[in-house]
Amino acid sequence: MLQIIFSRVSARDLAAMPRPLQIELLDGFQVLPADFEKADEKYGQLTREGKRIYRYRVKDYRIYFERHDGLVNVLCILNKNSLKDFFFRSKLPIGEDQLLQDNPKFWQLLEAGKAK
Repeated sequence: MLQIIFSRVSARDLAAMPRPLQIELLDGFQVLPADFEKADEKYGQLTREGKRIYRYRVKDYRIYFERHDGLVNVLCILNKNSLKDFFFRSKLPIGEDQLLQDNPKFWQLLEAGKAK
């Protein structure tokens, strides 16, 4: 079993949601050690400078997290529509993971949750 820890950003995002939605997201976010053996089937992956971030979809939300030994550190929780609207408006021919992986502002968002 893995221990799940929420960063400040992800805890704030979760706390701002209605309680029933919080319960749905937490119930849907089932992470087991064996899942990482087939990570590309269950999780999206973003890498930068050797750092690997996983993406898991629950309903209309994307949960971005890191895995370290027996810990899962949830970095942020984003509504898919925030990204979907961006992709629609920009008409980019690349996938969500690739776009995020190449966007420095996304990495800054993830790092902001770990600061202090």
